[in-house]
Amino acid sequence: MKQISPNIQNQITMLQQMQQQLQTFVSQRGQYDLAVQEAKRALEELNDVPEDRAVFITVGTVMMQKPKEYVISQLNERVETLEIRVRSIEKQEKMVEEKFETLQAQVKAAIEGRAPIVAE
Repeated sequence: MKQISPNIQNQITMLQQMQQQLQTFVSQRGQYDLAVQEAKRALEELNDVPEDRAVFITVGTVMMQKPKEYVISQLNERVETLEIRVRSIEKQEKMVEEKFETLQAQVKAAIEGRAPIVAE
């Protein structure tokens, strides 16, 4: 069995780091997706609340009564912000996935002896 060169070992380490990055992106995206769903659910519930009914919003550790329109606008803003973050994470995830796949193919080819590792 032939020994793996330090260059290939370095590339394998990079692959492992990219894999960890991808796992982090998946976890973050899941958290943001859940937050978007919760905010949208709150908006749906608010639609059923009569205009004259008290509506409360949490500010830090304090609950405050606010006008229904204000709470709706805050939730809409939150949904928009979270959706932007989700799209940003998806873009980053896609970029890392593409680099991962390219590097993985290079490492596999180098280990099998078909082609040299191309340093980026």
